[in-house]
Amino acid sequence: MKIKKIDISLALLCGILTALSFPKFNLSFFAWISLIPLFFIILRHKPKQNFFLGLTAGFSYYAILIYWIPSVPVHYGNLSIPVSFLIYIIFVLFLSLFWGFFFLLFSKIHQSFPKFAFILSPFIWVSFEYILTHIFTGFPWGLLGSSQFKNLPLIQMASITGVYGISWVIILFQSMFLFSIKYKKKAPFFITLALVFFLHGAGLWSLKKVSLIRNSFNGSVIQGNVSSDIYWDKVSTNEIISLFNQHLDLSYKAYSDGTHLIIWPEFSVPLCFSCSEALYQDFKEKLFHFVQETGCTLLLGTNEIIVSKGTIHYYNTALCLNPALSISQYYKMHLVPFGEYTPYKKIFSFIEKMTHSIGEITPGREYFLHHFKTLKFGSPICYEIIFPNLVRKFVKKGANFIVTITNDGWYGKSSAPYQHFSMAVLRAVENRRYLLRAATTGISGIIDPSGRIISQSELMTQTYLTGRITPSRKLSIYTRYGDILPLFSLTLSGLFLILTMIKRIHERKKLSSKRDSL
Repeated sequence: MKIKKIDISLALLCGILTALSFPKFNLSFFAWISLIPLFFIILRHKPKQNFFLGLTAGFSYYAILIYWIPSVPVHYGNLSIPVSFLIYIIFVLFLSLFWGFFFLLFSKIHQSFPKFAFILSPFIWVSFEYILTHIFTGFPWGLLGSSQFKNLPLIQMASITGVYGISWVIILFQSMFLFSIKYKKKAPFFITLALVFFLHGAGLWSLKKVSLIRNSFNGSVIQGNVSSDIYWDKVSTNEIISLFNQHLDLSYKAYSDGTHLIIWPEFSVPLCFSCSEALYQDFKEKLFHFVQETGCTLLLGTNEIIVSKGTIHYYNTALCLNPALSISQYYKMHLVPFGEYTPYKKIFSFIEKMTHSIGEITPGREYFLHHFKTLKFGSPICYEIIFPNLVRKFVKKGANFIVTITNDGWYGKSSAPYQHFSMAVLRAVENRRYLLRAATTGISGIIDPSGRIISQSELMTQTYLTGRITPSRKLSIYTRYGDILPLFSLTLSGLFLILTMIKRIHERKKLSSKRDSL
């Protein structure tokens, strides 16, 4: 059967509706129904056609979800609009492949195991989300489960399965709805519906638990609202000093609120404790004075330099300064491709020649923990917060709470800062840890272990937020055991793909032998 225009239109619509379930749109209920039309139409087509339909849906999904990408290289990298848009289209097409391959694999298995394919579909989906998280440099932006970050009862399951479990439930719900229609059996869908209600009920029960507040303390995040349009080498010394003083003034205000842990964002002020320039040393001395005077611990976003064998290495750093003037440093490990470094330089070296915006940052190698009094905390930087397993490793190593610093100013008032913030909510729930987020221009916030947003700033405002933080030493199931669900899903999906291939080969042999006997 040929693909009709209505099929393509429905595929596009499915992608659009799925994208609308994410911030800023926040129509999260669309995620529960957006793929039903696509599941319906692929049953009438061959696997190769279904790959195209999935690719079409994936294209409209990612085109809307990450519409903000082209503006960054145009505005900050001096790339031309056509080149930037071309890169955006290629990237969206690449991401769309995962939707295409999902529907291809589903329809392949459906040919050999028509009923079981519907039950298997959420496992296949989670497999591809996991692949997307890890393939090449990884880009788990817009995993389906992240759309439900405001659905507090449901997202409690993330402490067991990670965000992947939420995606699994959403796909199962839609798949079994279509199964019940196709085979005219109500029971499978109503059993799935009962599972969805059970998960919400269990989540509600979890939310009603009274949390212990033992050893709790006040923590503050500073939002200096420093524009990303600033090029530090072109800014006067007086302007830089003014920005530094603004952050210091906000820190004193936070201290007057009774806080002793203060977080500055990434790249809000040019700081380098390892640099010998007079301005950097002056800032360093003033920060030393602040922590000694107040007894506060400061977590700062700095750029540190290490010279090794005659080569200068630059590190995006989360630096912790304690009242005793001891310093600990975490170097960002998962860098932003084409922002902080060029991946696969032999292939993409031409991009470096087209823009000045790609940095030469060296990745760190250790999940280093900082100390606040007798407590430990991890400090994933910016982009790293979108990777579930990366954040989990800080907590498994002993972090009692999580701090993340970021600069989302590159994306203005687009959906990107809202989407980035929503993923931090899932990381807090997965690991059952308080999470403090300091963003240069916003969104800054404090999130509790159940995903409740205790406080949240507006974009493009200068402010500080203070909240009560309760440290924890207990490990959630997800923290303890990691990505069991996606790994099991990969195994199960791979097994049924092999069984499908074996069955198809066997059927072809039987058909061939029948023809030979005629």
